[in-house]
This record gives sequence, structure tokens and C-alpha cells, in this order.
Amino acid sequence: MENLASNLTQVSSVAILGHIRPDGDCVGSCLATWNYIRTWFPQIRADVYLEPIPNIFRFLQGAEQIKNCCDSEETYDLCIVQDCSDRERLGAAVKYYETAGQTICIDHHISNHGFAKINHVFPRASSTSELIFGLLEEDKITKEIAECIYVGMVHDTGVFQYSSTTPETMNIAGKLMAKGIDFTKIVDETFYTKTYNQNRIMGKALLESRLYLDGALIVGLITQEDMRAFEVLPKHLDGIVNQLRVTRDVEVAAFLYEIAGGWKLSLRSNGRVNVSEIAVSFGGGGHVMAAGADMKEPPEEIIRLLCAGVKAQLDGAKQ
Repeated sequence: MENLASNLTQVSSVAILGHIRPDGDCVGSCLATWNYIRTWFPQIRADVYLEPIPNIFRFLQGAEQIKNCCDSEETYDLCIVQDCSDRERLGAAVKYYETAGQTICIDHHISNHGFAKINHVFPRASSTSELIFGLLEEDKITKEIAECIYVGMVHDTGVFQYSSTTPETMNIAGKLMAKGIDFTKIVDETFYTKTYNQNRIMGKALLESRLYLDGALIVGLITQEDMRAFEVLPKHLDGIVNQLRVTRDVEVAAFLYEIAGGWKLSLRSNGRVNVSEIAVSFGGGGHVMAAGADMKEPPEEIIRLLCAGVKAQLDGAKQ
């Protein structure tokens, strides 16, 4: 796919979908596409369907227009799926994908094998938002669109510190900054700033974390009871797994938090372990350095499986 505009001809309605529990890249890339269509193709009806987004992203243009409810029986000419590795992760909005006349997937997850009719999947990209930048005409990227793309890139690169950050990533970031965005405020208020209760529950996760495999694996865990006690929601737990990752001598960081019917597992690697392989074996997916899965096993069993997966890769690397 050369650009997004070529796929919008003879289209009168578009549904834009992202993965369940949307993060910065999902929200940013979806709203960038929505703003582009609304600004330059006003004759097209465009709707974004996402689960409720974190409040830190509500300053983005169009955030108040996101549809959280999928009760309507709309049928769209085109469905654009972004930052989602498989259709199962679309949640209730999957029905708009299934009934659309045409489907496009724009993604950078290595576990994405191309489930749409048109697939623009590049695992080496830092973020889906970076891919969106490449699909839009640069002179048509407004300040509002630039803010959305920058948010997505910041959150999926850990403020440009992860290994997925390339010279092209930084070049694009510079072009977005030239659009007049308040890049300092975006980084501070959406990535670093935490509420008092978020800091407290992060402290609990760090304090009660455990080391395994002679310190190669660190695991933190938060239950639903913990979340109620600290008055936080799952979306407020962002950043905990990244803080676990920077523990000295750790190869893999794992963070578990309880969800309805099981546990959400987030994995981060410091380079020697491909956590995407582990996540895929658990029914999840992601990237070499960052991945995750939803699991139904009890925490003790999940940790046992994690230890086996990480150990196998570390032992294999020694041979």
C-alpha cells in the first residue's frame, strides 16, 4: 500500500479499529487516521471504535468522538484495523471488520501474519503511528494529526529509548516537532506524570516483585483486590513492567495483573530473549522486545511456564 488516500476513493464510510485495552500507539494511530479523513475527505463518514482510553490521551483531537459501544449494526465500505496483530484482539468491534466491504490492516507486530485483505505490516517499524506517518502526504499532516502520531511513537518507543528506534524514527519525530506540537508537554504529561495512587501501586508491585532464574527474570503481580485498595484501574498500571525491566542484570521483566477470568501478562526483554515467542506460545503476541498475553492459569503456573520459556532461550543462546 503506497498511501492511505488511494484507498479512500469511492469510499463513503470508514470504521477505524484498534486492539482491546488501547495504549498510546493504538489511540494515537487511530486518531491520526480519523483526523486525516475528517480533514481531507470530509465527504467520508469515519468512526473510531475503541474501548475506553486512558484520560491522558483525551487532549488529542477527536478523542471525544471515539465510540466505546458497539451496539449499532453499521456496515462500512472500509474497515481500517490499526496496531492489532489478529482479529481476536478487536473485541466487540470485530463485527465491523467482518461486515466491511474492504479491510486494511496497518501494524508493526511481528506476530501479525496478515489477516486483512490489504496488509501493511512492518515489524521493524517503531510503532504503528510511524507507519501512519509514511502513509500520509507530509504536507497534509496538520498539527493535530502530528500530535496523535507523536503520542503513539513516544509510547511505543519508551520516549525513543527502545531498540526499535531508528534514525528514520528520529527523523519523523523531528518533522512532527516542526509542525508546532508541544512535544515536551506531550512526553511529560502522557508518559512520565503519574497520580499519587499510581505511584503507590507501582511501589507495591516493585516491593513485592520476585527474582527467578538467578536474577535473569523478574516478576511483579497486582490483583484486583490490590487495584480496589489503591483505587486504580488496569489502565493505570502502565509503566510498571518498564520499571521492572531496568533492574540490573535482569534479562526479562514480567508483570501480571488480574482481569476478569484470568491474568494479563506483559513481557519486556533486554535483548537476549525473544519475548514474542514466549507470548505466542501462551496465545498472545507482540514484538521481540515487548509482548503480552491473556492467561487463565493461576499465577504460580504462569510463572513456572515463564521460567521454562526464558530458560530455554537463555540455554539455547549458550550453545
